[in-house]
Amino acid sequence: MNNTNNICKWAKTDIEIKYHNEEWCRICHDENKLFEMLILEGMQAGLSWRCILNKRENMRKAFDNFDYKKISKYDDKKIEELLNNKGIIRNKRKINALIVNANKFIEVQKEYGSFDKYIWSFTNNKQIDNKLNDESDLPARNELSDTISKDLSKRGFKFVGSIIIYSYLEAIGIINDHSVNCNFYKKTEYDK
Repeated sequence: MNNTNNICKWAKTDIEIKYHNEEWCRICHDENKLFEMLILEGMQAGLSWRCILNKRENMRKAFDNFDYKKISKYDDKKIEELLNNKGIIRNKRKINALIVNANKFIEVQKEYGSFDKYIWSFTNNKQIDNKLNDESDLPARNELSDTISKDLSKRGFKFVGSIIIYSYLEAIGIINDHSVNCNFYKKTEYDK
């Protein structure tokens, strides 16, 4: 693992440190990754992020590598299979939301050309850098997450409350909430 002395304090376990160092607040424009993070954030509702990270690979396998085109076609048989899979979050509402969100994701792609264009349009394609001095300054939601949450809900997406969307915006790099003292504060572009 990388040096953990100067990273955001919430990253404590190996899996959290890996996520923090390699993904969190990194600018993302990849459609598949944008969908994956939307699903993972929705799955987290009421649970810890550590729980989601620990089940991520099981979910990747169960959810066809987070392929939204495949997920949009899941039927009752597949839903039953998922509800019996002990390696994932077996919440029927969240599993049904997975399918709904895949279909809504595709609708947004058709309207905007990509989900990426849609989601980044809320900030005119610019990352918001909160320049946090301390992790205690980390908000749970803001006006931007409120606005996007309302728009996604209006479009029929599920599990997209403002707190979930705020975390999603961090996950895909629209918001950079690394502490200014964190080694990864300026490393917010994905390596290509």
